[in-house]
Amino acid sequence: MIFVLVYCTAGISGGHINPAVTFGLFVARKVSLTRAVAYMMAQCLGAMLGVWMVMILTGIHYDQAGGAVNLVAPGYSKGTALGAEIIGTFVLVYTVLAATDPKRMARDSHVPVLAPLPIGFAVFVVHLALIPITGTGINPARSLGAAVVKNAEIWDDHWIFWVGPFVGALAAAVYHQYILRSGAVKALGSLRS
Repeated sequence: MIFVLVYCTAGISGGHINPAVTFGLFVARKVSLTRAVAYMMAQCLGAMLGVWMVMILTGIHYDQAGGAVNLVAPGYSKGTALGAEIIGTFVLVYTVLAATDPKRMARDSHVPVLAPLPIGFAVFVVHLALIPITGTGINPARSLGAAVVKNAEIWDDHWIFWVGPFVGALAAAVYHQYILRSGAVKALGSLRS
């Protein structure tokens, strides 16, 4: 589904459906602050509306599934859950940056068309790993939408589903831009001259 959503919205918003990804692209200087804030607000509102629609359409099944809220699963600590969210979001945001890298697109002309495919696979793989631990947050808007609509006793650990994804996104952007793309070396060189 992520593949389809990113592919369909790429021409409108660049495929921004996740505040953590938008934050990572902001840190990587791929999107302006104004646009990033507007996207994040729209993503959060869209998630709340989406969860509300799912609740209306599915009725009792929504409650049986726990409202799809993200929680720290029994047997896992908050630290483990936070680490899982950081690592999972790192994988996603790094994949987004690598799949949409302009240097790569110049070399591989098929990349713009195929970019949503590795992004969708990254989300799939991260879900396989994180569902047993946190229900897989990696998208603060989705976590917020489910939490607001369900409005249960889930707020104590909700910070994990914001802090983890934003830290993971920051780490991925810094790693991609300033280590792999040697942005730090270029920046240091420009300071010297």
